[in-house]
Amino acid sequence: MVVRSVRLWPDQGMRQIVFFLPGPLDARTGGSIYDIRMAAALQARGCRVDLVELDPGFPHPTPAALDHAERALASVAPGTIALVDSLAFGAMPDLVVREAARLRIVSLMHLPLAATFGLDRATAARFEAGERRALHAASRVIVTGKAALPLLTRYDLPPARIVVVEPGTDPAPIARGSGGSELLCVGTLNPIKGHEMLLEALAAVPTRDWHLTCAGSVTRDSETAARVRAAIARLNLAGRVTLAGDLDRDALAAHYEQAALFVLATHQETYGMAVAEALAHGVPVVSTMTGAIPELVGGEAGVLVPVGDTAALAAALTRVLGDADLRARLAEGARRVRDRLPTWDEAAGRMAEALASIDAHG
Repeated sequence: MVVRSVRLWPDQGMRQIVFFLPGPLDARTGGSIYDIRMAAALQARGCRVDLVELDPGFPHPTPAALDHAERALASVAPGTIALVDSLAFGAMPDLVVREAARLRIVSLMHLPLAATFGLDRATAARFEAGERRALHAASRVIVTGKAALPLLTRYDLPPARIVVVEPGTDPAPIARGSGGSELLCVGTLNPIKGHEMLLEALAAVPTRDWHLTCAGSVTRDSETAARVRAAIARLNLAGRVTLAGDLDRDALAAHYEQAALFVLATHQETYGMAVAEALAHGVPVVSTMTGAIPELVGGEAGVLVPVGDTAALAAALTRVLGDADLRARLAEGARRVRDRLPTWDEAAGRMAEALASIDAHG
């Protein structure tokens, strides 16, 4: 894949920041959305921002992908701040270490590769070794969620080098579906997002007065998508579950508007951007306790269960779907929470401060 650069700010006199992220740039994943939205928010604050698309094969790059990344990094002017998405950062430690001598390399850490859910021991060890070398060459490590902080302790980084910059949210209209039976799940079909667990839990709910729409790619992980489709057939949920695939912003907003409940059985999150987006629409949540989800939902906007506990998830769904008054109270709580969510401008302010500290302290 040929590296392509998208210029978001043309003024050559402005501070230049370059984001490097595995493509495609329009991918509807949390990491890509964070990178794109943060770049746009920094642009609005007067920065000149380039987005450089790397090969989508990261974190398992081919030699050709590494060659493309090498040429892309080499094309950046000395002294420029280069933010490298964590999907690529630890997978090309030789390039990071080499370029750190002339660029201000920043790791944009959504999640350490070595801590990815479901990795085998050998792959995790290989990722950890690469990430250790790359992270110690970084000027800063920008972490996109507090849940990643304990996972970074294994790398023995100076605490002052790590900064947390969590995502923002967009203002959104309040959903009109709180009294209905439409359930919405947002996330790529992969082992991390727990779609099979969600289906098992829903199949155990006594009431059948619901319909679930799953928004998220069904092509990035074909094996998981096949297992999810098999589970739908095995559990006799055909007609009750729609796999909608990747949806653009307007189409997804329409689903949020009709949703009575947002559901997510995720095994691992650094933050939980989809949950925050649901709350921005005033949609109550039934999910697992990982990442910032407990902090976002609190005790008033949803019901949370332990990660991996299918029985607890089934009980929570049974309780919420069977009690219209409870759903109404949770929807009221979600509408209160939405007013406390951080904006992208606020998030960009924290990012700008973190990057300015590199200028101040090197």
